[in-house]
Amino acid sequence: MIKTNDLVFLTDLYEFTMAYTYFKENRHEEIVYFDMFTRKVPNQGGYLIFNGLEKMIESLKLFKFEQKHIDYLRTQGFDDEDFLDYLLNMTLNLDVWAVPDGTVVFPHEPLITVKGTVIEAQLVETLILLSVNYSTLVTSKASRIVNAARGRAVLEFGARRAHGYDASLDGARAAIIAGCYGTSHTLTGEKYGAQVSGTMAHSYIQLHDSEYEAFQAFCKHNPDNSVLLVDTYDTLKSGVPNAIKIAKEFLIPNGHRLKAIRLDSGDLAYLSKEARKMLDEAGLKDCKIMASNSLDEHLIDDLIYQGAAIDQFGVGENLITSKSDPVLGGVYKLVAQEHDGIITPKIKVSDNIEKITNPSYKRLYRFYDKDTNKALADYIALAHEIIPEDEITIFSSNAPWKRKTLTNYRVRELQVPIFIKGEAVYETPTLAEVSDYSKKEMDSIWEEVKRLHYPHQYYVDLSQELYDLKLSLLHDLGQD
Repeated sequence: MIKTNDLVFLTDLYEFTMAYTYFKENRHEEIVYFDMFTRKVPNQGGYLIFNGLEKMIESLKLFKFEQKHIDYLRTQGFDDEDFLDYLLNMTLNLDVWAVPDGTVVFPHEPLITVKGTVIEAQLVETLILLSVNYSTLVTSKASRIVNAARGRAVLEFGARRAHGYDASLDGARAAIIAGCYGTSHTLTGEKYGAQVSGTMAHSYIQLHDSEYEAFQAFCKHNPDNSVLLVDTYDTLKSGVPNAIKIAKEFLIPNGHRLKAIRLDSGDLAYLSKEARKMLDEAGLKDCKIMASNSLDEHLIDDLIYQGAAIDQFGVGENLITSKSDPVLGGVYKLVAQEHDGIITPKIKVSDNIEKITNPSYKRLYRFYDKDTNKALADYIALAHEIIPEDEITIFSSNAPWKRKTLTNYRVRELQVPIFIKGEAVYETPTLAEVSDYSKKEMDSIWEEVKRLHYPHQYYVDLSQELYDLKLSLLHDLGQD
């Protein structure tokens, strides 16, 4: 695990190379603006859930060079003592705006905006992307899984498959934000107050002389946590019958109930339906059936379609690693430069249209229908623009002839201040508060956008002034 006082080196070396060059050019105090955004949604999904702000805040608060960092930079060829002294005495003085954790977002929207000197803004690039990319990826993946479960509880079981210690914690937190009922990850419970859950592994059963004796011993010492793993030997001939026997011979006579059985292998649809029949016939209609075993949103969707009698899903590796599409391509791009209070827009041009950036210092808004509280569209405008409150015409920047006039709406700015002049001004919510907020966010999005397959494309439009500015810059660069 990375020591907190080494966060200044949680970056790519070329950031230092550029910082040194800016310093030698005497441009290191120039004020610039960067946007962090994504270009697409993984898994061909219709939305993302932003996450990673809390980690970014913690990291930026600790961003400070020490003498040992300066000594290391000397070994890498940075031997200009004035530059090294500048870094040693540097304190981040950034302005940062961002959407809150748990916000539903879409490609090409400015999720984080950073204003500061060019050296400061450049050196925090990798740190910001590391804070957001993984957490947003896993939160979005977990949300797809929760949606596929259609109201059935989902538990996060992925700690042992995560890509390292930090990923196991960040991934479990992401799952809770996305709506998972709980997690097996104990540290997430201790650190964030999340619901933690866990009973037994196959090894526990194997270490007893029989499956029945294993169940008996477990229920004796954990009568109120009686979730029995029934597939160690034979699910329907041994596991479920022994679970029923323990319920009748020990739990019920002593005032307890069999809480659940867990299936971890085999044909989960068939086994769950057969197990449900057996449990119901034994008078254990209140006993839940949990399923695990490399589940993801597609398998869960199929199981429900097949009528599986599963009440809860334990999801591990496919969630914690976002195995089906394990990269969120969040980027951090220069969008403006400021001199004497005058902002000069900057644009990145590419042969790939999706890589052309939206220039200048901007604000991000969302329109909601006043009657349904459903999100109608998002709107990116230049920072000085005033958004009308009664009527507005929006259009697609890819097909500008497609226009729509909105009325009867309320408008909300999505980014909020995080740091002002280097001072944190944002009060970080608890995990439970973020999870509740994210649920409200998801409730405001149309079901068609959340669809697992071929989701509806949500509208993210540019203001007319921003659109015209973008075309003008492209024209000046000979790209029209």
